[in-house]
Amino acid sequence: MKLQTPVADVKCKTGISYSDKIMMLGSCFTDSIGELLGSYGFDVCRNPFGTLYNPLSIAASVERLVSGRSFTSEDVVQLGAGSGLFCSFSHGTLSARSTVEEFLHDANERLAGASAFFRSCNKVIITLGTAWCYRHMERDMVVSNCLKRDAREFERQLCPVGLVVEVLEGIMGMCPDKKFIFTVSPIRHFRDGAHANQISKSTLLLGVEQILVDFPQADYFPSYEIMNDELRDYRFYAEDMCHPSQQAVGYICERFLDWALPECEHSRLTENIRNWKALRHRPLH
Repeated sequence: MKLQTPVADVKCKTGISYSDKIMMLGSCFTDSIGELLGSYGFDVCRNPFGTLYNPLSIAASVERLVSGRSFTSEDVVQLGAGSGLFCSFSHGTLSARSTVEEFLHDANERLAGASAFFRSCNKVIITLGTAWCYRHMERDMVVSNCLKRDAREFERQLCPVGLVVEVLEGIMGMCPDKKFIFTVSPIRHFRDGAHANQISKSTLLLGVEQILVDFPQADYFPSYEIMNDELRDYRFYAEDMCHPSQQAVGYICERFLDWALPECEHSRLTENIRNWKALRHRPLH
């Protein structure tokens, strides 16, 4: 009796290894999986600028990592909603600080470390969250985060498939020495509406599919498909009914490692997971 529709993984071309240095960029699904990979002993740097949702923001972050170009006072904006904190449209709100000087010091210190890591890494995992983006009209730039500022400052846009392909091609072109694994986040962006969310995910999937045709160093892991087919039950969602539950994240991470990690390293993975669980265990007194 079949109680699931298993997602058949296409054979992994790129994969990861414990010998790799892995940069992970993208939606908050990247943070969830990246945290587990780091706990399991992989050499991972994840989202040094904060969570990134759309392809244009990811591409801008890659350009910044490649160039190492410092943030300046011209990049700094004040958060909205009366916050009083300072940040930039290239960062998430967790990077905000109480003064411009403090923000720039922290942002550039983090950039220097992440840029050095990126230049030396050999694998990049990118999780695309949405094809919808927000352009700040005065600065004429697609932002990584609206920073709680007035919605009237922004224009909401849908990236067409052609633009997604162009942007991803640009990322690949900046990093000819690296191998890439793309995935589409299973997190549902229901603030866009149910139909708009599906249009967005479809746009990303079509864009990645073209990249796989054109670039042999690119691979695709079906986290979106696993969530929507193998785990299509609300018990695998968090309370907001949009994010995967911790159990679902663990399952997809397990599926990813089965797919990406060579068989000869699975015993090391098992030992690392055992050690990680032992460190987290708190005996009852």
